[in-house]
Amino acid sequence: MHVVLAQPRGFCAGVERAIAIVEKALDVYGAPLYVRHEIVHNRWVVDSLRKKGAVFVDELDVVPDGATVIFSAHGVSKAVELEGQRRPLRVLDATCPLVEKVHRQAIRLHQDGYRVILIGHPGHPEVEGTVGQLPPGNMEVIRDELSVTTLPDRPIQKVAYITQTTLSLDETAHVVHRLRDRFPNIRSPGREDICYATQNRQNAVKSLAKRCDLILVLGAPNSSNSNRLREVAEREGTSAFLIESADDVRMEWLQGVQTLGITAGASAPELLVEGLLEHLGVDPENVEVLSVSEENLVFPLPRELLNPADLIHSPDPHPP
Repeated sequence: MHVVLAQPRGFCAGVERAIAIVEKALDVYGAPLYVRHEIVHNRWVVDSLRKKGAVFVDELDVVPDGATVIFSAHGVSKAVELEGQRRPLRVLDATCPLVEKVHRQAIRLHQDGYRVILIGHPGHPEVEGTVGQLPPGNMEVIRDELSVTTLPDRPIQKVAYITQTTLSLDETAHVVHRLRDRFPNIRSPGREDICYATQNRQNAVKSLAKRCDLILVLGAPNSSNSNRLREVAEREGTSAFLIESADDVRMEWLQGVQTLGITAGASAPELLVEGLLEHLGVDPENVEVLSVSEENLVFPLPRELLNPADLIHSPDPHPP
């Protein structure tokens, strides 16, 4: 069986930055420190950081006063930001800079009087954080073409759309087309919201699908970008499975497969790819790499971690 690896695959700059923030904060401030939600959607990453002293929590109310807390790469709402400021906490924000860009767009559009429509998956942490940038009821979320038809009619007003950063390029294009049919003057983002890493990995899978009988996507089941990679492969006519690790592979999937494609979502570490090759008994030296694009973007760490003395606790709202 011939094996082809997609390139690029695995960690993107935003994920690398988020993980580095937790690791650097552990070095600077020590354990335990608290992370609101999974720093990225991958249990190997989360378990590794947990072993080093990171404590993952759902909400800030369980974080003790005076502790260090980190917001995940997916971003948080204004309400969570304000709670972090109100509490005597040391707060570090690992939100991906490309997600922050969408946040700024949403705020600017709302201030300019636009009706803001977000294309995304309801319930995803990134979507919840983006919706939470505006006062309740001021952003509408749609996930597909059908959702466009359910948007309520409103008096004539300016309309704009933004998108979750980890969507399928092709599916989003269909939704945008339907939005333009309904709102001919709808305003689009100045630049595409779907992030460069999502675009590159989907393009790599499209090329992979032309060569392979089956594609295995390494990624978490709650990872949006990983799920989109599987869907892209299937839309290209190639069978694909999303797996968390080599342990999930069923050997019957490989029956009759002459060329196997492998890729990994933006939050999946390379060690999972290495483990899969080992599980399949494939010599890495005999693996073909299908390179579609090069990535060299690096996001800097927050200044507070570069200069720890600059980071102070939020003032205690109830001083003695």
